[in-house]
Amino acid sequence: MSGETPGARPDGPPDNTLDEALESVDPQAEPGLAEELQQEVAREQVAVVPDTGARWRDALRRATSGGWVVALGAIVLAVVAGSILIVVTDEDVQAAAPYFFARPGDTLAAVGQAVGGAYSALFQGAVYNFGADSFAAGIRPLTQTLTNATPLIAAGLGVALAFRAGLFNIGGQGQMLMAATAAGWIGFGVTGLPFPWHMLLCLVAGVAAGALWAGIAGLLKARTGAHEVIVTIMLNYVAFYLLSYFLATPGLMQAPGSANPKTPPMQDSAVLPPLLGDQYNLHWGFVLSLVAVVYVWWLLNRSSTGFTFRAVGENPKAARVAGIDVSRTTVLVMLVAGGLVGLAGAQQVLGTVTTGFSADIDAGIGFDAITVALLGGSSPWGVLGAGILFGGFKAGGSAMQAAEGIPIEIVLVVQSLIVLFIAAPPLVRAIFRLPQPDGRRRPRRAKPTTVTEGQV
Repeated sequence: MSGETPGARPDGPPDNTLDEALESVDPQAEPGLAEELQQEVAREQVAVVPDTGARWRDALRRATSGGWVVALGAIVLAVVAGSILIVVTDEDVQAAAPYFFARPGDTLAAVGQAVGGAYSALFQGAVYNFGADSFAAGIRPLTQTLTNATPLIAAGLGVALAFRAGLFNIGGQGQMLMAATAAGWIGFGVTGLPFPWHMLLCLVAGVAAGALWAGIAGLLKARTGAHEVIVTIMLNYVAFYLLSYFLATPGLMQAPGSANPKTPPMQDSAVLPPLLGDQYNLHWGFVLSLVAVVYVWWLLNRSSTGFTFRAVGENPKAARVAGIDVSRTTVLVMLVAGGLVGLAGAQQVLGTVTTGFSADIDAGIGFDAITVALLGGSSPWGVLGAGILFGGFKAGGSAMQAAEGIPIEIVLVVQSLIVLFIAAPPLVRAIFRLPQPDGRRRPRRAKPTTVTEGQV
């Protein structure tokens, strides 16, 4: 061959196998085979990336274009906005601000003390209390964070699974209330069952109730085309007033001898046992949430059912053309999603509030789960991290309010801003100058060239 060998790599020796094959082909007798070999040589030349700084720049571009970077940026922006609110509402900062130009150090010191003290209290109330007398007492905030995160993770998985299938499950409140009703009714009403069979029966009842309540929305969506957002919102009201009726009616769920709309306490055989001992609130429901995370990951990524879920979520019309029963899949998705949210409702009455519950047992978790699913990118592991983060916000917010006098509403503002920034990825990418997901330069495939007789 004359000139440069067609099969030569830019940073290494030529591919002898392709060279020998190319040399043994007569381009006039077999022009098609010669062209295919030439295209293969061109593809290998493009596939090899020189060992230069471009490789590292490409790797950095890939890493910073992922969804997790947007989530992290949204958290940072929300924390910065929360810091501004803390500074604006702090009395010491307000007192030092009028003479800022005369003594700027006083204002800056007040700002640093306000922001630093607030987030230090948030950390010590959510992760570790450095002022505790022992390590066991120091990690109590972390256990409370995990306790708060337990139902958030389970409910967030239910919302995220629906997201992956193209459905918006906004009925977490109703599904949790129905699950709490079923699990609680068996928890205090059924007698004679030993532990753990009583507890397992309550869990199964709660998961089934949540699944059936969400399945109503899935069935209406599949059969009539009713939008799941409207249906699930209406079912939230139905569940709330139905539970309120049960709690206000003697002989149903109202505690005997009490006029308050509250149930009797759960029997000991139905309660989730503590995970780390009686000195902590953390119970075995957290382990169940971890099992649910692994299950949803396996379902979405390692099962044919999960493949149909994702296919319907990407393009229902293409999934129908491919032979997938979209209506059946819609009902099945809502059943599984409702069961996961139902697990959160059962965890509330069997682990968190075991002395009897009222109509506010959901504690806003059904709607907070939407935020957790959004922040977690609708992935199981992302939901796990987001649930723990919001559990920490809830645990640390109370400590921040008690220690520094910071309004707990600021924590709610931070959570709301996280949702706002998550919903606007281009804004986060523009602020931090992050590359767009499709903005990286892809290697161009070389045009095929015909091997002429003079090249051989």
